[in-house]
Amino acid sequence: MTELGMHYKIIRRPLYTEKGSYQQEKGNTYAFEVEPTANKIQVRKAIEAIFEVKVVKVNSMNVPGKPRRVGASFGQTSAWKKVLVTLKEGETIQMV
Repeated sequence: MTELGMHYKIIRRPLYTEKGSYQQEKGNTYAFEVEPTANKIQVRKAIEAIFEVKVVKVNSMNVPGKPRRVGASFGQTSAWKKVLVTLKEGETIQMV
């Protein structure tokens, strides 16, 4: 697998939320769902390679699964990992 292909395995999807839009405008910070085993260094390299930007800071957090119920059966949503990536001043990521 190519180097860029490995980066796409780390970054699962961008997160589009109201809070995320505010962070993009005010702090130049973007949110992504990433592979749970990925560390900050891998995330930084992946974002820089995919979007060709300079990453200043990476904050990561593990989001626990929530309990859910459908009828009489109980379950839980999957846990996942979220990262907030702050870019160098003046750089942006075009998200559609």
